[in-house]
Amino acid sequence: MNSQISKVSYPDLSQFIARSFVACGMSKPDAEKAANLMAKADLMGQDGHGVFRLPQYVKRIAAGGLNVSPAFSTIEDRAATALIDGDNGLGHLVMRHATELAMKKAKTTGVAWVGARYSNHAGPASLYAMMPLEHDMIGIYVAVGSANHLPPWGGTEMLLSTNPIAVAIPSGTHPPIILDMATTVAAYGKVKTAAQRGEEMPVGWMIDRDGKPLTDPKRASEGFLLPIGGPKGYGLALIFGILAGTLNGAAFGRDVVDFNADSETVTNTGHFIIALDIKAFTDPDSFKAGIDEIWEQMKSSPLLPGASEIRLPGERLAQVMKQRTEEGIPIPDQLRSVLNNLAVDLEVAPL
Repeated sequence: MNSQISKVSYPDLSQFIARSFVACGMSKPDAEKAANLMAKADLMGQDGHGVFRLPQYVKRIAAGGLNVSPAFSTIEDRAATALIDGDNGLGHLVMRHATELAMKKAKTTGVAWVGARYSNHAGPASLYAMMPLEHDMIGIYVAVGSANHLPPWGGTEMLLSTNPIAVAIPSGTHPPIILDMATTVAAYGKVKTAAQRGEEMPVGWMIDRDGKPLTDPKRASEGFLLPIGGPKGYGLALIFGILAGTLNGAAFGRDVVDFNADSETVTNTGHFIIALDIKAFTDPDSFKAGIDEIWEQMKSSPLLPGASEIRLPGERLAQVMKQRTEEGIPIPDQLRSVLNNLAVDLEVAPL
């Protein structure tokens, strides 16, 4: 059964998230930084990674599985690279810190790679890949997912996660090109939101352990997600997990903690962010003009029969952001009810 939808502004949503975190013991500055990123996820249309996740974060904080006052430290530091320890802080705060450090280094070195360990779920990958855009930089972000939902190709033990990648490239007059994708056909957040809304999943998202299509999201624990492109998606999930997890001393494979089921155990989530300063290669304005030309070339391709338009990665994101900025962010009634109950529990003003 589909839910009714009401709408809320980005500032109102961000303020609600912030006061919820403050009620959990987080400092106001950190709460506001995290809330702005979470609300931006909803503003971008990443509904499975925004305020939808707030009750889960609050539950983990209450169980002692997430540190509300982390002290970030730098474990390894070179001119163009760094490894930071997030002290089990909220992933949004860890990756905000990591991305700012990468951008600072890239201004000097041209390109910088910053890895993070002892982090947590950080929302959609595009949040961090987009940050360098404001500085005429390209952003590349990869993470180990916060629960394993994918077996190695041909296997049945779930040893891999959705392990997403996002790449953000600035343009001139058009929206930036932003690729944000899981290495599975669907991100697990979409499965969770479908379950909350009482919706079925499309065939092709998941299969059960007999290899049959699984379309009931409430039975997700009985099967696993499918990789994009068959064995190619499995290969990407494996490599991304090694680079974001093993290289950083973070969890990967059997060490990954299912934060959907376990609120107490430290997840030691790993990520990395790359900031690439366009000026190290070419004039930024000329580059962005070239990206505009690429937009025009892609858009001008004759359409296949049955196709209505050609879209570039990031185009829909820009459209959704504009619409939701003007009209508000849609909140399904089921989610609003959950958030209202959370507000009562935390003794904060509701959304």
